[in-house]
Amino acid sequence: MSVAIEVRGLTKRHGAVTSVDGVTHSFAPGGITAVVGPSGSGKTTTLQLIAGLLEPDAGSVHVDGVDVTALPAHERGFGVVFQSYALFPNLDVVENAEFGLRVRGYARPERRRRALEALERTRVAHLAHRRVGALSGGEQQRVALARAIAFAPRVLLLDEPLSALDAQLREALRLELGALLRELRITAIHVTHDQVEALCLADELVVLAAGRIEQAGPPHEVYARPATPFVATFLGAANLVDGEVVRAGGHTAVRLPFAELEAPADAPAPGPCRVVIRPEDIEVARDGGVSAEVISAAFHGDQVRLGLAAGGALLRAVVPNDVASAVGDRVTLRFKPEKLRLLPRRVEA
Repeated sequence: MSVAIEVRGLTKRHGAVTSVDGVTHSFAPGGITAVVGPSGSGKTTTLQLIAGLLEPDAGSVHVDGVDVTALPAHERGFGVVFQSYALFPNLDVVENAEFGLRVRGYARPERRRRALEALERTRVAHLAHRRVGALSGGEQQRVALARAIAFAPRVLLLDEPLSALDAQLREALRLELGALLRELRITAIHVTHDQVEALCLADELVVLAAGRIEQAGPPHEVYARPATPFVATFLGAANLVDGEVVRAGGHTAVRLPFAELEAPADAPAPGPCRVVIRPEDIEVARDGGVSAEVISAAFHGDQVRLGLAAGGALLRAVVPNDVASAVGDRVTLRFKPEKLRLLPRRVEA
């Protein structure tokens, strides 16, 4: 049965450095939450505090409304998958999968049954009697996941479980992991630095920076409506352009260095703003818009990434691979008002 996890004012200091700074958040039961952020943002420390592997300096952890902050890790009933997998080389695959069941006192027949069932779910039951040293990285990842789910944990915590894999295998296992978690309907908190992994896998994103939550919400919403310039540039690529919201003739516009465009419906009050424009939201044509010069063009197979100069501003655009543009070409740019994201901007005196 899925449970709700809540952290309140969670804080952890390491000497003079505050790794986690007053984090408060509710993780929905049965959902997959991806906690993302750059190195040093406090992702893994937050996970370890939730798991009970670290003691917070302040704040608390709650499971279905019950404060478990004082409970040691082994009494919380959480499954954990570590970045290093933490498998035992002296044990074979099924013995590794049994380990959590053994320390919880399950009888051998029952723990063997549960372990084999978990290995079947993660598609490595045929390797049950092989030593872990003879496994590939992807197989080891599956064994570590099987060990974590074998005792039917209330919550599954995953710390960069796919980071050691090559890109192609990582993508395949990402799909498998998402399908498995949804099949189990388990509350999962997945720490990753990989933005694509987070966007693909999660029902919810929590974006951390310097130990604090910058933004949380459904992946499509956080990506399309970043709350801060940091979120905009961390989750994918973004053009950040200084502009000004103006009202004239009964309508609202945003004045940019290269054009005055219709403002989106949620534009802030008139004044300085920072405009977020995703590269994929810039349409490139030959006429009928904002004039720009192509200053770079990089072919990426299914797309072309352009560098553009428009009115003194440098922009990046991602266009289909059949859009013929070469360095030095003059092109026309089109922008959709509903795709623009306007953030307030302070002007220093």
